[in-house]
Amino acid sequence: MNFKELAEQNEQWVIDQRRFFHQYPELSFEEYNTTKEIGKRLEEMGLTPHYYEDYPGLWTMIEGGKAGAGAKTIALRADIDALPVDEHTGLEFCSKNPGVMHACGHDCHIAMLLGGIKLLLEKKDELKGNVKIIFQAAEESCYGARYYIDHGFLDDVDAIYGAHIWGDFDAPYMSFESGPRMASADNFTIEVEGVSAHGSAPHQGVDAILAAAHMLTEIQAIVSRMNDPLNPLVVTIGEIHGGQRFNIIANKVVMEGTTRTHSAEMRMKTEGLLRGIVEHVAESFGAKATLKFDYYPGPVINDNEDLNRIANAAAVKLYGEESLKSLPKMMGSEDFAMFMEKVPGIFGFIGSRNEALGYTAKNHNDHYTVDESVLKRGVAMYAQFAYDYLEEMSK
Repeated sequence: MNFKELAEQNEQWVIDQRRFFHQYPELSFEEYNTTKEIGKRLEEMGLTPHYYEDYPGLWTMIEGGKAGAGAKTIALRADIDALPVDEHTGLEFCSKNPGVMHACGHDCHIAMLLGGIKLLLEKKDELKGNVKIIFQAAEESCYGARYYIDHGFLDDVDAIYGAHIWGDFDAPYMSFESGPRMASADNFTIEVEGVSAHGSAPHQGVDAILAAAHMLTEIQAIVSRMNDPLNPLVVTIGEIHGGQRFNIIANKVVMEGTTRTHSAEMRMKTEGLLRGIVEHVAESFGAKATLKFDYYPGPVINDNEDLNRIANAAAVKLYGEESLKSLPKMMGSEDFAMFMEKVPGIFGFIGSRNEALGYTAKNHNDHYTVDESVLKRGVAMYAQFAYDYLEEMSK
């Protein structure tokens, strides 16, 4: 029996898992009940869950029956956190945790990977290598993956596979295209210090709001004049806080923002360009400014030819050439990139949009839900990719 047939046999079980986890979402770094529930299911399958003492999430290992001395280990990843969103889907299984919702589809990722594990266990004796599985916390934080890397998860891993269910992509198509897929996500804080004075006597102070306003304008020159226009780049200020009262010259402004790009080279240049503008504009107004720049995930780039080929061939083997469809690269980010910086990786997308059924809301929307008929495809892909990778790469 092939993985497509096995996935169909387990379809209702996978849907049930998705609906269970959808009802009990937990925010980043708080996914302890989710972790416990996943662990129970792994134990029911005969696997040993490995937990972290001070961090949610867990991992397990399937040891292949034909894993010899030259065996490889392929990792499969699903993220498990939810978002601070009030759900308005009207689903019978909607969130029971007020103000928290699986609005990004991570409930689907949990269910699909659990299903993929079930399928791989059916073929365990045939596996020519090992499958290491991680259910990762705090993807929405932009850096949840870093903990597992720092604690050795990838030390015995040769490659890693991940996929995201996507509300802006038609069901039941899938995409495992090569090249840039998602952007980096680095965040920054700018503090501008001025001198307060009465609003009627601005010459007696240093206006931090005026300086910040000029910074806000000048920063966009990084995108329009310092970056190759063929390279996607975003520099966004999303928060500004400053001032004490309508008639006081503000002595402090704090701005927070993010930068996004597909270019590793431009990513490394952006901090310096930002710092130069901020400091020189502040100086021109007699103010002081400091920049705090935090590097989070880099761009998601499918640049490993072997993994790209194996993933696309697996999709065709399961569902034919017609199952694959192009999905434009995007400026959203994924901390799966942190895994890909350490070992070769492949990241794909599974469409969940179905206009006929009314499923048109995008990820992170309070109405987001999915065409559950695509879940079995995600299940089969986890299993088929892992099986085929080990079949080809293990000696």
